[in-house]
Amino acid sequence: MDPVLIGFITYLVVILAVGFITVRLTKTLADFILAGRKLGPWVVAFSERASGESAWLLIGLPGLALATGYNAIWPAIGCCSGILFSWLVIAKRLRLDTEKYNALTLPAFFEARFEDNTRSLRITATIIIVFFFTLYVAAQFLAAGKVLNATFGMSVFNGMILGAVIILFYTIMGGFFAVAWTDLFQGIIMVFTLVLLPIAGIIELGGIQNMDAGIARFNASLLSVCGDNTGWAAISSIIGGLAIGLGYMGQPHLIIRFMAIKNPEDLKKGTVIAIFWALLAFFGAVFVGITGLSMFGGEFFADAEHVMPYMATALMPAWLAGIMISGAIAAMMSTADSQLLVSTAALSEDIYHQMMNKKADQKTLVKISRFSAVIIGVIAFLLALSAEQLVYWLVLYAWAGLGASFGPPLLLTLWWKKVTRQGVLAGMITGTVTVLIWYNVPALKNFLYELIPGFILSFIAVYVVSLVTYREE
Repeated sequence: MDPVLIGFITYLVVILAVGFITVRLTKTLADFILAGRKLGPWVVAFSERASGESAWLLIGLPGLALATGYNAIWPAIGCCSGILFSWLVIAKRLRLDTEKYNALTLPAFFEARFEDNTRSLRITATIIIVFFFTLYVAAQFLAAGKVLNATFGMSVFNGMILGAVIILFYTIMGGFFAVAWTDLFQGIIMVFTLVLLPIAGIIELGGIQNMDAGIARFNASLLSVCGDNTGWAAISSIIGGLAIGLGYMGQPHLIIRFMAIKNPEDLKKGTVIAIFWALLAFFGAVFVGITGLSMFGGEFFADAEHVMPYMATALMPAWLAGIMISGAIAAMMSTADSQLLVSTAALSEDIYHQMMNKKADQKTLVKISRFSAVIIGVIAFLLALSAEQLVYWLVLYAWAGLGASFGPPLLLTLWWKKVTRQGVLAGMITGTVTVLIWYNVPALKNFLYELIPGFILSFIAVYVVSLVTYREE
């Protein structure tokens, strides 16, 4: 049997075993959604990082570096900055406040914090989460198809089916326990791959000096941090890359990790672990693409996002390549499972339990959560079948929508005493609408990444509407 396939199958067996083991730990809705707030700093940090980066990190970012050269360094810088900000500014306050208000989800937190009897915050937040996360999960399924196609010659369609079935299985079985513990394992594989593979590439090239010389032979402009861009296009690409970091504080599948840690004081240790992981992984991903560009040239690949699995099989022993390629699958799974979990929590807890059947027992709620996961997974799979964009851009669209919708409302809710229910609602709607319009108008989309105007206008909406509607107690 192919050693690459053996490595991949071994990885899948471990993941499925976690699903079987953790099903015994999932007895209540709190267990399914937040693992009963019982997780330690290592699991929380690795889970937050692994679920935060998705196939975008191992497939999309190396592909971007292959296509644009050193210009891909800006998203890496922006993301590392955003991760640090989220852990330092959002994590502890959110952990304490969600426990204070007994909130299991972000929509529930907003509703409880503002005593929203109209349910407008809960309903609006749930709709936004389900919409953008369905697109996000679709991107992960598409990435699974690409990786398995590039590695094993499996059709993209069959690869998508395999990835979707595995993710749905262990998410449905073990809930957050399964997601968090598989994330720990997946996060280790991801950072291992992103550190070792570019080192192997540089060694193969004979050093960094030869790496740059190889790029210069193909296209010397790619040695610039502006890439092929000039004028406003260069400025826009830099601002857009850096601005990706704005999205971290508004991603429900990431901030839920802060809510799940057992001891809030452990978040300090988690911050160190998370940022160290991010620095290794992001800059490693960029240099996977850079070394691939030097070795093969930008036109070698029909699809730039095949560079990571191709380099793994070209540079590594077959068994190790299998593990590294599992890292790409791990990246996809670790994000898709978290997004499925948050989406199902929004439906089962925020809609069914709180608005339709408050007397539902815990067993029923867990069943509803599992059923919701299947429905969302099927819809995401159908969307993935019709997706025409690269994983990189599909992920950034969903990322922008969530970051602009929830980032400013959450930041101001945690740190500003005058924020109001009306302000938070205005911010969520403004962020969503801005991203939807900006993304779908080509002139605007090409001018500036949609997260930037979405985040700015959402922040202004929360601030202005809160000032207008604030009443002294």
